[in-house]
Amino acid sequence: MPVFSLDPAQKSWCDELRAVAADRLRPLAEKGEPGHVNRPLVAALGELGLLDRMLTAGALDLCLLRESLAHGCTEAETALALQGLGSYPVVQAGTDEQRDRWLPEVAAGRAVAAFALSEPGAGSDAAALALDAVPGGSDGPGPGWLLTGEKRWISNAPEADFYTVFARTTPGAGARGVTAFLVPADRPGLTGAPIEMLSPHPIGALAFDSVRVSAADVLGEVDQGFRVAMNTLNLFRPSVGAFAVGMAGAALEATLTHTAERTAFGGPLKDLQSVAHQVAEMATRTEAARLLVYAAAEAYDSGAPDVPRRSAMAKLFATETAQYVVDAAVQLHGARALQRGHLLEHLYREVRAPRIYEGATEVQRAIIAKELYG
Repeated sequence: MPVFSLDPAQKSWCDELRAVAADRLRPLAEKGEPGHVNRPLVAALGELGLLDRMLTAGALDLCLLRESLAHGCTEAETALALQGLGSYPVVQAGTDEQRDRWLPEVAAGRAVAAFALSEPGAGSDAAALALDAVPGGSDGPGPGWLLTGEKRWISNAPEADFYTVFARTTPGAGARGVTAFLVPADRPGLTGAPIEMLSPHPIGALAFDSVRVSAADVLGEVDQGFRVAMNTLNLFRPSVGAFAVGMAGAALEATLTHTAERTAFGGPLKDLQSVAHQVAEMATRTEAARLLVYAAAEAYDSGAPDVPRRSAMAKLFATETAQYVVDAAVQLHGARALQRGHLLEHLYREVRAPRIYEGATEVQRAIIAKELYG
């Protein structure tokens, strides 16, 4: 598929998703309680088949899903994305037993997943994580470990039903000493607490007090968990860009309507050259971001060797662009855009976090430079 255009079936699907997001999912989102998992919203995503589609999607389908949902309901987009981020390690590296136990529940919207990588001292530098996995205490065949330490800034914590947890099984080995574990939320010794954030979805801290895990809980291979994390992020980083493009597109549409209808200085705002040029810049950057996201998704789906660089570029450019576009939209709308409940007030709060999570802008630049010089 040419990355510069979508075929009629894809365009029709995106239009349907926008309508579903606005008409069915947004009312559920508005009934949710900030800082808590909106389980009716997650269940609706399951009933609509969107979670199942997300679990089996290629990168381009995932991007189209996230962009279209973000345009109509950012909360629905985020709920879907967090289900994907938390469960994709199970998709790519889980055993048959792990997949059979959890993936049908995720797809149906009955189980909430979480991706537990960040720590108080290891956010952007994921290879520096320090959650200890000390050998011992196996309940079954094969080796066992006791997890001790803390995770922080974990989306869906402490309300998720299971966590993909990355722990250090070999001290001093950097990225090569990390193992991924699937840890159910009811495992003894695992507790959590919410963190009050700008985000409407839950974000929290997890405390591990000698939480027992065994070989049956390992995702992939021992000491190969960093690869599981990076494979997940390589898929989801372009789709973070797609989320950003969806928000930028919604802000741009609102701005086109507002500047065509609002009069000032004897005519509509759109007739002022400074306004028209600003809107043209917003549209051009949004389209450039969209194309970069689609190109990164196509590279992932085709197995291209430069996926890390393209994923980082897409995430970097699209999230920075969305920040610019939403900010410009607020400026052109004036004070009304900052009124509680206005679309742009909502987008203004939502658009900031994607420049930080799943690798901050600065980390993406470091990845790009490393790939270029490598």
